[in-house]
Amino acid sequence: MSLMSRSMAELIGTFWLVLGGCGSAALAAVFMAGTNDIGIGLLGVAFAFGLTVLTMAYAIGHISGCHLNPAVTVGLVVGGRFPVGDAPLYIIFQTIGAILAAFLLLLILQGNPEFVLKASSLAVNGFGDLSPGKYGMTTGLIVEVVMTAMFLFIILGCTDKRGIGTHAGLAIGLGLTLIHLISIPVTNTSVNPARSTGPALVLALNGEGLALSQLWLFWLAPIIGAGIAGGIYRLFEAPASK
Repeated sequence: MSLMSRSMAELIGTFWLVLGGCGSAALAAVFMAGTNDIGIGLLGVAFAFGLTVLTMAYAIGHISGCHLNPAVTVGLVVGGRFPVGDAPLYIIFQTIGAILAAFLLLLILQGNPEFVLKASSLAVNGFGDLSPGKYGMTTGLIVEVVMTAMFLFIILGCTDKRGIGTHAGLAIGLGLTLIHLISIPVTNTSVNPARSTGPALVLALNGEGLALSQLWLFWLAPIIGAGIAGGIYRLFEAPASK
């Protein structure tokens, strides 16, 4: 497939990740039907993010590799699994997909007459006032670096030619679910700069710029974590045959 075709697949996949993951958080995490709370809660949101990756792994994995995440692309480059020259277009299209999904999510939310736009809307990532548990910047940075590093280590291991490739999508999707279960209270879980950019940018364009002012952390930390994992996994690569 051409680089443009693969990048378009990344756009669609990242669009689905943000719409499904952030959409579940914004629309269904807390939902009342009459007097009954039938919201999906933290557990449901974590599974929603995992399911977006799981479904797209089998939908576009054979087309683009299903990165859906600039940090994954960077980690695969560092790990020697992806050509550095293809990375910029992948990252651009992933980010565009996330932004389009965030715009659509806001449009859906505005269909509810009781919806009020806030700095924390659209399941944005953040620290301090934007952290669900009010965790600070340093804690958020540490968590995002570690969680992204573990996510990339899972991806690199599952897609290793020595592994069981047909089950990679399941392991990666469940890995992302576990990461969300751990870190939603801290940063609302990013481990994905594109996922963070879409909601933050859309909120800023609508007068709520706090998430955009914190966006640097959700590019820096995931890319550092991904680079660490990519470098470490090289230690486990099979030696080249003579």
